[in-house]
Formats: sequence, C-alpha cells, structure tokens
Amino acid sequence: MAGFRIGRGRDNRTPQRQQAQQAPPPYTGGGQAPAPPYTHQQQWPRAGGPQGGGGHGEPEYFGEPHPQYGTAQDPYAANNPGHTQMFSVHDDPYDGGATYRAGAGPAAPAGPRLHWKQLLSGIVLRPGPTFLQMRDYAVWGPALVVTFLYGALAIFGFDEPRDEVINATLSNAVPYVLVTGVAFVLSGLVLGAVTHTLARQLGGDGSWQPTVGLSMLIMSITDAPRLVVALFLGGENSLVQVLGWVTWLAAGALFTSMISKSHDLPWPKALGASAIQMIALLSIIKLGTI
Repeated sequence: MAGFRIGRGRDNRTPQRQQAQQAPPPYTGGGQAPAPPYTHQQQWPRAGGPQGGGGHGEPEYFGEPHPQYGTAQDPYAANNPGHTQMFSVHDDPYDGGATYRAGAGPAAPAGPRLHWKQLLSGIVLRPGPTFLQMRDYAVWGPALVVTFLYGALAIFGFDEPRDEVINATLSNAVPYVLVTGVAFVLSGLVLGAVTHTLARQLGGDGSWQPTVGLSMLIMSITDAPRLVVALFLGGENSLVQVLGWVTWLAAGALFTSMISKSHDLPWPKALGASAIQMIALLSIIKLGTI
C-alpha cells in the first residue's frame, strides 16, 4: 500500500523539486535570456512580464499587452517552446487593397476614360479590357447618339415599315424616322435599367450609368451588321435571319462580359441578369415583330 501511494499519488514530487520547476530562470540583463526549459508544470507567461496586469500563472491573453512582446529583449519571445503568438488578418501580403469584390463598393477605375472612337472599337475588338476600364465612367454621349442613329435606320430593316416610309411624303417620313429613333433610345434606357436592377439583385455592385450606357451600345453595335444587310435584302431574307441569330448570340456574350466586369459577378449570374434584355431584343428586333 505504501508503494501504491508513492507511485500513484496525486503529486509524488518533493517540495524541493516543485520549487525548482516553478522558479523562473535567472535573468542577468545582458542580451537575450535563454528560453526556460519546458516542464509539465511550466506556468504560462504573463503578457505584461513581471509587471503585467495578469496574476501569477494567468494566460497571456488575460494581461495587458507588453510593448516589447516578441522582440529580442523579451525572455518570453513568441515562437519559443510553450508560448503562443498572436496574428492579424489585416496584414495580408496578397491583398493590396485594390481587389474588386461584390458588395464592397466600386473599386478604383482601371484606367482613364476612353475616347468615343476607342470605346466603340474596343467593344468589338477588346471587350473585356474595355468594359473593365469603363465600368466607373458614364457613356451617355456615345450611347444616346449611337442608339438614336441605330433606331432611325432600324425602321428600314423591316419590310412593311420601310415601304410605308418610302411611299410617304418627306414631311411625314421625317417625323416617323425621328420618332422611331427616340423610341429605340427609350427602349434601350428601360432595358438597360432592368439589366442593372437584376445584376444588383444577384449581388452585383456596379454603377447604373455605365451599365445602362454600355448596354445601349452593345444593343446597337451588335445589330448593325444585320441592319446593313437588311437595308438591301429586306428583313425577311434568310441570310438576314441567320445573321440576326448570330449577332444575337454575340450580343449575349458581350452583355455577359460587360455585367461580369461592371458588377464583379460570375458569368452565370451575369448571363441571368441580361436574360430579359436578350429576350426583348430577340422578339422585337431579330424576329421582326416590332
């Protein structure tokens, strides 16, 4: 029984051994003191050192922060055996503050405002960088002018309206053409606003002016090849119909790219945001049901 008490007791260490394990290592003040040896009953260092706010044996996160914690003069420096080190998520070397995230507000513009010639050519030749660079700039001037001209000429791409305009007098034909151009501008504004609203509902954070203006330009520019051919062959020509389907698919790709860059959305959500505008363009322009 005596052997059992000595070998299985609660604490079979002698008082001298306990005192030697609990006593901190001597520190002479010259240079960095060596780390104390790790023992089973080693106490956690106090955050304030010998003068810290925590009591004897408190964990370091209950005391006051030490001004020189982790320096070369600290005997309880971080990463020593038996100690812990606090870290911060704000010092991310891979995040310089320029990341564009949905819901966090628009980031800084990717470049200066493009001239209207560079804007129109960029939508066709380099759509991705163009949309990214113009995502924070309003493009009302080019959008209104191009859409109005497109709408004024679009009436000649349909057989019946073109015959009515050609057979009408000049005083009647001019107002008819102007009204059609204004109607296309208003339609582009409404459809662009719907697309912007859907993009915001899906988690986008882009501005409404660039979204609406760029959507009007995409609608007008992508249908221009079909309209040019329809002026000579008529809207019911099979070649015009095939060209209309091809340009409609191209418009869908440009809408998706624009919304993805302007609102920082993945392409499935960007495509869903432009669904209503795509359906409207298909029924009104491509299929000739105006």
